[in-house]
Amino acid sequence: MAAAKDYYATLGVERTASTDEIKKAFRRKARESHPDVAGDDGAEERFKEINEAYEVLSDPEKRQMYDRFGTADPRQVGYGGPGDVGDFFGGFEDLFSVFMGGMGNVGATRTVRTEGRDMRARLTVTLLEAAEGVERELTIRRPAPCAACDASGAAPGGEVKTCPDCGGTGQRRTQRRTILGVMQSVTACDRCGATGRVAEPPCPECTGSGRAMAEETVTVRVPAGVMDGTTLRMPEKGEAGLRGARAGDLLVTITVLPHEFLLREGDDLHEMVPVNIAQAALGATISVPGLFGDVEAAFGGGAQSGDVVRVKGEGMPRVRGTGRGDLVVHLKVEVPRKLDKRQKELLAELGETFGTETGRPTPLDRLKDWLTG
Repeated sequence: MAAAKDYYATLGVERTASTDEIKKAFRRKARESHPDVAGDDGAEERFKEINEAYEVLSDPEKRQMYDRFGTADPRQVGYGGPGDVGDFFGGFEDLFSVFMGGMGNVGATRTVRTEGRDMRARLTVTLLEAAEGVERELTIRRPAPCAACDASGAAPGGEVKTCPDCGGTGQRRTQRRTILGVMQSVTACDRCGATGRVAEPPCPECTGSGRAMAEETVTVRVPAGVMDGTTLRMPEKGEAGLRGARAGDLLVTITVLPHEFLLREGDDLHEMVPVNIAQAALGATISVPGLFGDVEAAFGGGAQSGDVVRVKGEGMPRVRGTGRGDLVVHLKVEVPRKLDKRQKELLAELGETFGTETGRPTPLDRLKDWLTG
């Protein structure tokens, strides 16, 4: 058995980490290890491991199972997961049916699911890809319709027919004499798996189920403006159903990587831009970097740090609706740390007009200015 993977170590967090801490760690690791960013040979494999770790630790049920058993795969811990809890209680149902059958009732049997189950996958895109929309190929491994028998479950020349053991009911009834009288029990037919139909002879590739494991590549169309955490549904791309029954869906959750300098909030994008004291005092039209290229942002005089300039239509596309959000520019007024001689003189004169005491140059200052030119 392969050694259990330490998902916490993969993301670089403690086992007590909160959901927010796990999400932040995933974003940081994903950004560092993205094949388009890292570029080394092992980047793609590390990126897959990071996504696998986040998929487990971000899901409360999967995380609980992983913490307890060292794996999030229900097949490795001895039961089929939440959807198969009924199998655990099957013995109690049979016992109940024995006593109820003696009173003239027939014990209830579980409904057999023939439709395929939904499957989940995760896809990571950049903020620019999320803004423009993108088509990405995703390779998945799933129980797919068996190609050898065209999903019928029967070998060439065979057929699918009513189960002779249960007559198509999917149930088998047995009676036994006890001191309480004749007891009747109802159990699932083991020959047809409670489906009421059997393939004779069964397909050797899928053993009669009509489905076999296969690796497939699907194209995921990510819409422009998609939000982080959005789940896209791909109909019938999940687990195939038994003998041609409807397949489940593939649910693809989108993770949008953090941008270098832009922060998304709804359909708006935010960034911080430095301006000098002259621009802040007099007002200016400045060129700022946007997601799709440089844009112009204009503001009036008297601007303060923390003031915002909203550039219409330079944000993210609206998934539901038309147009785009805005680019919100947060101004940061920067005071220069170093000034030349002329700049000092001008600011000193300006300070006098404001009635502000300024540091008059001393003889030593004048000597330094003269020596430095």
